[in-house]
Amino acid sequence: QLVESGGGLVQPGGSLRLSCAASGFTLDYYHIGWFRQAPGKEREGISCISVGDDNTYYADSVKGRFTISRDNAKNMVYLQMNSLKSEDTAVYYCAADRVFKCGSSLVPMGTRGHLEVWGQGTLVTVSS
Repeated sequence: QLVESGGGLVQPGGSLRLSCAASGFTLDYYHIGWFRQAPGKEREGISCISVGDDNTYYADSVKGRFTISRDNAKNMVYLQMNSLKSEDTAVYYCAADRVFKCGSSLVPMGTRGHLEVWGQGTLVTVSS
């Protein structure tokens, strides 16, 4: 399973680092994505990172503000979020898949919920 942590309430312009911990399996062989879903909106794929080449992707909405990274030794993936805006308020999910690769089909498949493993989500609220 995947477990996200690090969400919370932050003021606009602030930063948070989300963590995604894997248990029961190793992330070494998985491509990882971060998704978010705001109330009344569809799930959005915001970032992902591949196995091996560590290829990354960022949605335009977060490019330049968010950074994804992975630490295979710790079996963790992180999402550093800077310059947060009110529109970043959402539940954030990490998801993993061995087949769908970042930069190819991982984000489209993830927005439909078709990835192997999902976390339960962590709430990020950006508000003054």
